[in-house]
Amino acid sequence: DIGDIVRGKDHFLGHNQKKINLEESLHRMFENIRSENNNLGKLSNEQVREYWWEANRREVWKAITCSAPEDAKYFRSKCSGGFKTHKKCTCANGDVPTYFDYVPQYLR
Repeated sequence: DIGDIVRGKDHFLGHNQKKINLEESLHRMFENIRSENNNLGKLSNEQVREYWWEANRREVWKAITCSAPEDAKYFRSKCSGGFKTHKKCTCANGDVPTYFDYVPQYLR
């Protein structure tokens, strides 16, 4: 869901005003990112959001999974090839131990 929120693809089912406030805050945040980086100036807000998520998803997921309880189910305990994750943080190749951020919400 975090990746969906950042990328503007979340199917927010909560209070409508909270959704509006969240989107306004995210829009301002990504406008600031775009204005501070000349290379992003010509990208749309959606493209900046995708760019930011791709650039930062590994760090976001490490922050979530590294201190997750042992019984947490929001990450894979094994990576491709059957190898266990390193302290739930990353796979040996540096991939994050989740695949949910690119699975559409309606399929989760």
